[in-house]
Amino acid sequence: MAWGSRRDAEFTAFVADASPSLGRTAWLLTGDPDAAAELLQATLVKTYVAWPRVRQGEAAAYARRIMVNTSIDAWRRRRDTTGLPGPEPGHPSQEDVFDERERLGRLLAALPLQQRKVIVLRFLHDLSEKAVAAELGLPLGTVKSSTARGLAALRSVLVEKGNP
Repeated sequence: MAWGSRRDAEFTAFVADASPSLGRTAWLLTGDPDAAAELLQATLVKTYVAWPRVRQGEAAAYARRIMVNTSIDAWRRRRDTTGLPGPEPGHPSQEDVFDERERLGRLLAALPLQQRKVIVLRFLHDLSEKAVAAELGLPLGTVKSSTARGLAALRSVLVEKGNP
């Protein structure tokens, strides 16, 4: 197989494997689905250009670093002379997004370790119950019950604080 064909095949496999995780990272960096899609696309283009320099087994880390740097560059370009950009109409401010993420982190930290692992893998990393069971070495039933208990605990805290 010629170098170009092999390079394309390797990169295509990388994109198929890494896109879900990179997409979540892009969303967490931007807080906006459209901006996240643009950031992911820019990241993949830059990663493809740099593909010959990417060390085998480190492609995801390399792409995440590109993504963070691209996000920072875009933020700097958007900044006006008065400092931080304000929120766009209909979108939460960066401060609100940060506060919500911090709140979610505190809620997750209050869960028992097994429930927290299951919830994070199921809903942050979008893994199936079977994949979570395999990842953690747990029976499928344990994953299901841990998910149910973890979500119930999170709901009860949110209801207590008046946030249904």
